[in-house]
Amino acid sequence: MPPTQKPLPPGGEGRPPAAAPLVAVVGPTGSGKSELGLRVAEEFSGEIVNCDSLQIYRYFDLGTAKLKAEERRGIPHHLLDVREPDQVFTAGEYAASARPVLRDIARRGRLPVLAGGTGFYLRALLEGLFPGPGRDEALRARLAAREQRRPGSLHRLLTRFDPQAARRIHAHDGPKLIRALEIRLVTRRPLSECFQAGRDRLEGFRVLKIGLSPDRQALYRRLELRLDRMFEAGLVEEVKRILALGYSPEIKPFESHGYRQAVQWLRGELTLQEALLYAKRNTRRYAKRQLTWFRHEPGVEWFSGFGDDPGVQRAVLERVRRFLDERG
Repeated sequence: MPPTQKPLPPGGEGRPPAAAPLVAVVGPTGSGKSELGLRVAEEFSGEIVNCDSLQIYRYFDLGTAKLKAEERRGIPHHLLDVREPDQVFTAGEYAASARPVLRDIARRGRLPVLAGGTGFYLRALLEGLFPGPGRDEALRARLAAREQRRPGSLHRLLTRFDPQAARRIHAHDGPKLIRALEIRLVTRRPLSECFQAGRDRLEGFRVLKIGLSPDRQALYRRLELRLDRMFEAGLVEEVKRILALGYSPEIKPFESHGYRQAVQWLRGELTLQEALLYAKRNTRRYAKRQLTWFRHEPGVEWFSGFGDDPGVQRAVLERVRRFLDERG
């Protein structure tokens, strides 16, 4: 029989015991994080905690590669389908939602396993966020309109106001550019200076970060095949169903790769062939940005290959086993 994690001693004051183990499986889209997370959870009495900013939304299933209930092999999954598609869900809100879930899993003697590719969610959860200003919707609308009129203008503006932040944020990452400029204009301080104000780090856990780094070309081939299958399985029909529920094609989840091109095809802006072509291209670029982000994430232990590769799984399970034994 496979080894299981020993129950953790009960914690006091609503907190898990000191240094409760936590495993995070990270990497680019299509690298097999979900499958590897399932194997870790199966082997060590774990529960999955979603760390993907799109899988938190209801109805967005095919294009987010969300596992169906029957594919979860009886393993509890948390923070899936917890928001309506038109609701804002920030990294700070994710951290505030995920932390009590992690503590509850640990209190019950189970192993929390984070799985997902949203690096900013992971960082907010583990390291906390600085106490920045609230959202200024009027300012954000003006910035978004400026970018729409003059693409690239927000990155140029941020370069002038906060060059250090501009070097870290991709020129096409509209949400992060808007937030960085919002902070700079509201606080009159650069983002790096605000970060020094202190963060609310996750307490009571020790973390093992497992990173998946498959061969780049093999990853791209897998992503292209996955997108082919998504469109064949009814991605456009899924978009039609979501729109029929009354949601605007302008809501944030529709900005993601695959969904955006499906909307453009329905509007007659792209042919189906063009929609698939652009979806594949943009998804490859997104995977590259994810790898760059996680390469800068401290403490990640990298494994070459996909999460569904038996050799990778054996190596990861052995590493997790040693990690759990370290708690004494």
